[in-house]
Amino acid sequence: MAQVLEFKLPDLGEGLTEAEIVRWLVEVGDVVAIDQPVVEVETAKAMVEVPCPYGGVVTARFGEEGTELPVGAPLLTVAVGATESSSCLGTAADQAGSRESRNGGAVADGSAAGAGQDSGSGSASGSGSGNVLVGYGTGAPAARRRRIRPQPTALNGTPAAASASASASASGSTAPGPVVAGPLTGSASATAGPVAGAAPATALAGVVDGREGPVAVVSPLVRRLARQHEIDLRRLTGSGPDGLILRADVDAAIRLAGEAAEAESRSADAPARRAVPERTAVGEAAAERVPLRGVRGAVADKLSRSRTEIPDATCWVDADATELMAVRAAMNAATGPSAGPKVSVLALLARICTAALARYPELNSTVDTEAREIVRLPGVHLGFAAQTERGLVVPVVRDAHTRNAESIGAEIARLTELARTGKLSPAQLTGGTFTLNNYGVFGVDGSTPIINHPEAAMLGVGRIMPKPWVHQGELAVRQVVQLSLTFDHRVCDGGTAGGFLRYVADCVEQPAVLLRTL
Repeated sequence: MAQVLEFKLPDLGEGLTEAEIVRWLVEVGDVVAIDQPVVEVETAKAMVEVPCPYGGVVTARFGEEGTELPVGAPLLTVAVGATESSSCLGTAADQAGSRESRNGGAVADGSAAGAGQDSGSGSASGSGSGNVLVGYGTGAPAARRRRIRPQPTALNGTPAAASASASASASGSTAPGPVVAGPLTGSASATAGPVAGAAPATALAGVVDGREGPVAVVSPLVRRLARQHEIDLRRLTGSGPDGLILRADVDAAIRLAGEAAEAESRSADAPARRAVPERTAVGEAAAERVPLRGVRGAVADKLSRSRTEIPDATCWVDADATELMAVRAAMNAATGPSAGPKVSVLALLARICTAALARYPELNSTVDTEAREIVRLPGVHLGFAAQTERGLVVPVVRDAHTRNAESIGAEIARLTELARTGKLSPAQLTGGTFTLNNYGVFGVDGSTPIINHPEAAMLGVGRIMPKPWVHQGELAVRQVVQLSLTFDHRVCDGGTAGGFLRYVADCVEQPAVLLRTL
């Protein structure tokens, strides 16, 4: 006897309350094993694969790729006990129909289908792992995925699309009810809630702005967007599977319609527009709106909070990095079995920072505004800014004060690769106590860094380049770098900040200074 269980977006930890669907890893009709990853989501801190605690047949998916869902929202439903053959689907459908009768025609949710169990904590008949958080589970290997093609029919034997249209007509609505794809959905499901499935385009039909006809679209959001902008969905060719019309297709149609309308307007008003300066025509172009969400939204929130809460100040100094570059070259010239990995300039600067923070611990702290206390932290967890395709992220080198330059460099390289591939975990992006920002890689000399809230300081490093410099009383060409320190003026005064920055500059100019203080 199959049971339909609902799997909801679990709490991914670190205070995250929502996630964006990046890529579905399963389709409606697929057979999934317990703890098999079913969807890849992007949070404000990382991209993670979410495993499903149930094993069975996927009967519905909630949300298209690009949709942002809150924690606790339904992700998909699974028919547990319907994985052996497609004949099991009929039994599960009968169960769904009986549940409809018991609930007055409404499809029971995941908790009801689970016989009173919580959908995020258990399973029926031993078919769930009981662990829905990412990184947890039974550890059983994922079974080979088998595909069971869903039949586009309702419980009463009529086509699902026709059943959905009939439901919409019966309710007196001109807009179609959401179409539910999958073998375990019935006519009542068409009005029970917005469930987005991956059904073939030929199984979908509806009414668009009062015009009947087949429409290869599932999402109610796409339909509403098309109605708002008077886009005829029947004239669009979908870019999704089986010609499915996606939101991107509607957005493209909206842009084309806008361009056509603007061109027509320019043509009709050509004599008058000839007297208007060109910049006015440019100014009339439609502005592009980019949602502040995911990594970009998290960065915006953190930087805004930093500027709002922290009274920061910045000081900077130019330093002769010629000797530091020579030391790095000598370290990397070592060969043989005892030679370690190559040491980067960032790793050397990170090691200098940990030594400077040992001398000036005020900058390795945070401010407890409620208690009105400065909290000086015992260890240095060094964050470093990394630019990726997903945006700016700040991975954290744990216990950097206990590492040498080679160890710090190896950890920076490892975290950078994870950042590049989008595989950093939330734990690897939080908990920093001080941040090092090497913006010199962008070819700029200086900047005024914004503190990574709730930290108390950030050191910025510009590009290292040949410049004229007075060395030993004579003008010479030296490798010069600009260092900038932004600090929270609540934790220290300018004397402490200046002392920290001067010590860092001295170590850059004369690396032997660092050796004398170790």
